[in-house]
Amino acid sequence: MWQYEKKLQYPVNIKNPNPKYAQIIVSQLGGPDGEIGASLRYLTQRIAMPYSQITGILTDIGTEELAHVEMVSAILYQLTKNLKVNEIENSGFATYFVDHTTGIYPVAASGYPYTAAQFQSKGDILADLHEDLAADAAITQMQPLSKNRRNPL
Repeated sequence: MWQYEKKLQYPVNIKNPNPKYAQIIVSQLGGPDGEIGASLRYLTQRIAMPYSQITGILTDIGTEELAHVEMVSAILYQLTKNLKVNEIENSGFATYFVDHTTGIYPVAASGYPYTAAQFQSKGDILADLHEDLAADAAITQMQPLSKNRRNPL
């Protein structure tokens, strides 16, 4: 079992809500390569792994991805907390808000809800590890960068 500390490793303290940022970050939670999928990917692939060292690594990574779910959820909540009606209407986040208000629900930025069909667990070492590498690479490559490469928007 795990030991759970009831605090985020990296505390989230967003002072100003921003539904446009939330609309982007929501994919990091429930998008096809988001943290929920990553955690399930590693934690299911570990079961059929024939090498105990790799099983341990996949377990460690999967549980770390669960911690990322918690951090991303805290970010989303703080970005949408106390939004005014006009901010919701003008943000493009209104369709999410209609169904979930400020509740955290795993969807892609497109609005497509998270589904386990977004990841694979084949029981083949190479296929599973390639799936993991491809998903992690997709996240790093899809992050939008501004001209100065510091601000994501």
